Amino acid sequence: MRTALSLSTLLGIPVTIEHIRANRPKAGLRPQHLTAVKALKEICGAEVEGMAVDSRRIAFRPGRVKPGNYFFDVGTAGSVTLILQALLPPLALTPGPSRIKLRGGTHVPWSPSYHYLAEVFLSTLALMGIKTAVRLETWGWYPKGGGALEIDIHPSEMLTPLVLDRLWEPEQVHVLCASSNLPRHILEREKYRIQEILPERLKAQYELAEGVSIGQGNMVFIAAQKGPAAAGFSSLGARGKPAEQVAEEAVNSFFSFLNSGAAVDEHLGDQILPYLALAPGRSEVLVQGVSSHLRTNLWVVNQFMPSRLILEEAHGLARVVKAAR
Repeated sequence: MRTALSLSTLLGIPVTIEHIRANRPKAGLRPQHLTAVKALKEICGAEVEGMAVDSRRIAFRPGRVKPGNYFFDVGTAGSVTLILQALLPPLALTPGPSRIKLRGGTHVPWSPSYHYLAEVFLSTLALMGIKTAVRLETWGWYPKGGGALEIDIHPSEMLTPLVLDRLWEPEQVHVLCASSNLPRHILEREKYRIQEILPERLKAQYELAEGVSIGQGNMVFIAAQKGPAAAGFSSLGARGKPAEQVAEEAVNSFFSFLNSGAAVDEHLGDQILPYLALAPGRSEVLVQGVSSHLRTNLWVVNQFMPSRLILEEAHGLARVVKAAR
């Protein structure tokens, strides 16, 4: 839904979405999704039907995108990074700078953390010509939320194609052990466990951070980089979950990527699809795994720009190609 409404806003194409989250325990729009709809409506003056919690149908008729200063509050711990992903394409590709402040969840389950957004997603988009500057003001953990980020978006006249199609060995590894309102020893135990299992050849740099937040939370985040390529892996703490387990989950995700032969981690793979389709010229990325998110997002993109993206599957990897035009 976010991809569809984002492309609708950018391209000026009306869209109707039905059976929203029909197979979920709580069908229809949740507050996080509703905030994304309201935010897109505000930046383009869209006419919208079905804009309510639990709505299973949205009819969205976009107007003209208006760059500017905006503030959106989810009101829960719903992910602010997912809302930003919906807002970014139309604002980044429309003349005029924008500044957006978002309040809600910045480090919550089932969504990219702020650090993934900053160190992997936005750094990859920078290769394609999208210029941003993002700042984390407060951390928002589940269930209290209350986190805040601010981002400056500078308009891009034209996107640059992206080619990331070869396995790479990280030259830089950043390990972040972070928490809010929890004992310091949790971070120290996580760091110690990662040092035990991460190969010395990766030469990781460690950071222990205690974030300002109204709630409690814990996370390990590992960012790997070589030249233009970046990937990120994280694990969230939970009540009763040992710090060592949090550390091991993040490292195991990192190892899975390194052993996959991919050039792009599975989450980045589906998040950058709209940008690959919009960039002139040939793009090609080799993605870790063929997730349902990747298939669905690719299908949605191709509804707005028919046959723009091609998916090739082999040996558990996904090769996404945007042909030169």
